[in-house]
Amino acid sequence: MAEVKRSRDEKSRETRRRIIDAAGALFVEQGYGATKLQEIADRAGVAVQTIYFVFRNKPALLKALVDVAIAGDDDPVPTMGRPWFAEVTGAPTAEAALAALIAGTRGTLERVAAINEMAKAAAATNPEIKELWPDQDDPRYTVISTAAKSLVEKPGVRPAVSAGEAADVLYALLSPELFLVLTRDRAWPPDRWERWAYDTLRTQLLDDPAPDGASAR
Repeated sequence: MAEVKRSRDEKSRETRRRIIDAAGALFVEQGYGATKLQEIADRAGVAVQTIYFVFRNKPALLKALVDVAIAGDDDPVPTMGRPWFAEVTGAPTAEAALAALIAGTRGTLERVAAINEMAKAAAATNPEIKELWPDQDDPRYTVISTAAKSLVEKPGVRPAVSAGEAADVLYALLSPELFLVLTRDRAWPPDRWERWAYDTLRTQLLDDPAPDGASAR
């Protein structure tokens, strides 16, 4: 009986993920408003009634898509509880923490940057979308500022850099908007973005950085 329930749960998770993947592709390709639930159902290989059963409505599907894109899966584990973030806070030096933060952020941005842009456009014209994310502290800044506080307490950080300044610099240079400018609009491979972000932030945040061209990465 337990095996039957496990199999049923796995099938439900697979169906949910197929719907989310289909929604993500179509929302980015066509825009949130232009995409019909029937199109998502067709691409996911399910009946449209299944989407209503699993997500209730289109805005709730968008919310689930954004949440999964940020996390990388649908496990109820916040970003700051993820292994990659533990590498940042647990790193022995500021250099290692910065490298771990940029690598982890790259993984997140590859999933979420285009979806974030689409969701912002949808919220601008759909009041029900705005209601999904009520006015609150920016969760991305919360993650970045927590990483910055940890980073400035480690050996190797520039003495004059405060946690607030580090958070602002990291927040700006690791933004989804700038990631899209370079990786989509300027066609940089993500690994080039990662090297550039590290080299740029190293000069801003680390003490006595390595000479140009001698990145520690």
